[in-house]
Amino acid sequence: MAVNNREIKSFFYSQYFSDGLRMTFGILFPSLLLMQFHHFDLGLTLSLGALCICTIDNPGPLSHKRNGMAIGNLFLFVVAVITGFARLNVVTLGIEITFFSFLFSMFTVYGNRAASVGTSALLVMIFMMDKEAKPDQILTLSATILAGGIWYLLFSLVFFGIRPYRAAQQTLGENISDIAVFLRIKAEFYLPDTDMDENYRKLVSQQIKVSQHQDAVRELLFKSRVMVKESTNASRMLVLTFIDLVDVFEQIMITHYDYSHIRDSFGATGILDEIASILQGMADELDNIAYMVLSNTRKKHKVDFITELEQLKLRIDDIGSGKQATSNIALKKILINLRDLNDRIKSINNYYNSKSSDTLLETTISNQEYSKFVSHQEFAPHIFFDNFSFTSSAFKHALRVSLVCLIGFVIAKNFAIGHHSYWVLLTIIVILKPGFSLSKQRNYQRLIGTICGGVIGIGILLFIPDKDVQFILLVVLMIGTYSFLRLNYVVSVIFMTPYVLILFKFLGVGFVVKERIVDTIIGSSIAFIASYLIFPSWEFEQIQQNLAAVINANVNYLVKIANSIFGKEVGTIEYKLARKDVFVKSANLSAAFERMTSEPKSKQRKIKEVHKFVVLNHILSSYIATIGSSISERALHKAPAENLKLLKRSIAVLNDCNIKLDGRVVEFSTGKTLPANEAAPISLSADDILLKEQLGFINKISNDIAKVTEHILA
Repeated sequence: MAVNNREIKSFFYSQYFSDGLRMTFGILFPSLLLMQFHHFDLGLTLSLGALCICTIDNPGPLSHKRNGMAIGNLFLFVVAVITGFARLNVVTLGIEITFFSFLFSMFTVYGNRAASVGTSALLVMIFMMDKEAKPDQILTLSATILAGGIWYLLFSLVFFGIRPYRAAQQTLGENISDIAVFLRIKAEFYLPDTDMDENYRKLVSQQIKVSQHQDAVRELLFKSRVMVKESTNASRMLVLTFIDLVDVFEQIMITHYDYSHIRDSFGATGILDEIASILQGMADELDNIAYMVLSNTRKKHKVDFITELEQLKLRIDDIGSGKQATSNIALKKILINLRDLNDRIKSINNYYNSKSSDTLLETTISNQEYSKFVSHQEFAPHIFFDNFSFTSSAFKHALRVSLVCLIGFVIAKNFAIGHHSYWVLLTIIVILKPGFSLSKQRNYQRLIGTICGGVIGIGILLFIPDKDVQFILLVVLMIGTYSFLRLNYVVSVIFMTPYVLILFKFLGVGFVVKERIVDTIIGSSIAFIASYLIFPSWEFEQIQQNLAAVINANVNYLVKIANSIFGKEVGTIEYKLARKDVFVKSANLSAAFERMTSEPKSKQRKIKEVHKFVVLNHILSSYIATIGSSISERALHKAPAENLKLLKRSIAVLNDCNIKLDGRVVEFSTGKTLPANEAAPISLSADDILLKEQLGFINKISNDIAKVTEHILA
């Protein structure tokens, strides 16, 4: 029950609920205010403008929100005016729908924020289609919609200006929770009953969430001047927490070993259950920290795992004193990783301890260094026109949307029931995504949500006649709609449908449940068929690019480590940038594989081989990170020549894979000849033995990846 209470509280502290409150107030306020002055129709038009602009109000730096919504308002007015005049003739309206659907769908080439600007423009086009406005009223109506959009822009900026750190806090807290889940999945590998393949699937799926949230936090922290330039404790605490959190994630990544071998060697001793238990405890502590960050509270008593780790050390020593003394090195390395992970969790905990946090102001932050960790979107016109090719998924998506919207418009005008034919187009715009799997998922979610929500809406309208109660439910349903919009789309639509039905009841339209469900089914059917038949985009067409990108990132990461081993100086920032690139590219590959699994079987080409590649890539990244974490701990450039040769072989094998995948090759040269000292036997330390094992395993995994790559390309 305590966990459930914590989850419920965490939701109300989260950015999702905050978004729901902000969007609901921003949309409702103009209507409620002007209703008091008997200008409800004017208020509704203002709310329409706010509704369109709120789609651009996605998480991100305040400057990006401001610029996005400002440009969105410009398109809002222009599209409203053009649609107002185009709707006077069915042919001109059809041409406008086709052209604008293509134009604004192409905005995806400029990233998610620009895509939401395009969606906002399409929404106002759809809503204006059925607006009964005479030619001399169109400019006034469009200006009123623009005023509603500007109202929402100003309100949103003030909302974030009052609490500039809150969005970053919420995103950071959710990222910590994601990493806690990732750690629990890692712990499962040490348990004897765990299905390894299934657990790897869960692991790579969770890695996608971790990577997405880390990117969101980077955007909020390192692209916001208020975060990296202000000398307040709050901003520094968030930045330092995130820096340590990325290190925690790496530490979790490197607690990876040959689990099958470890199970065979130590499963009977019971020590693996103890390791899993400690990892679960650390995951619980990360959840506690996540709640502190979300709720902006402090915890007096910190959990420390020193006692458990000391007991684990004694157990490892007992096992090492027997016949498995040589193999015992792996357990000792796991213990070292657990101690490092404990130290990093303690470090984050200290930021949220009232006494320790006072010293944060002494830490200096370099804005130039942090700017390297965030991507920078270009908005050059040539990017738009360079994508005018059938090799571009964005171009094919835009063509598909324009054709399907035209088909939907024609069908809605001729076959849709009722007077809200724009619902068909609205459904198409919401459902159609660049990839088939995303469109299929959104289609399913929209249908299920609309039907379930329709049943709930009927129940409310039939059994709760009191208008005051209905209005309260309307507000609650609106908050639910916008709170779950990014979190769980099915739940969002379940809230949205009764909210729309109650709203239409208040507007005196009548009982429109049947009309909404039928129009949704029509729109969903058209969108689903189109995503399969009209310029479809399948993951197997682009998977080769993802494979090449992740191999390139791993080789680059390995080269940084190899340079350090060969005695070249590698800066901490260089190493961390290479590490970040591996995590991001691995998450992109995992996401592409997940999308592939939801496509038709006939389009899932080489899916078993791709899955094997994804798992091998995760293992490879983990082992490279394991060695990378040791760079600062000892002078690896003194490593034996045999170890150095293993490194060169691995880099050569992976570079060869990338040549076959038409990817980029990472140049690597030691600048010197390796000593041929095999004839002179030298005594190796325990660290050297372990390093040799790890490099040997990296070499083996590299060769396995090469074989799988050949099968994929065959």
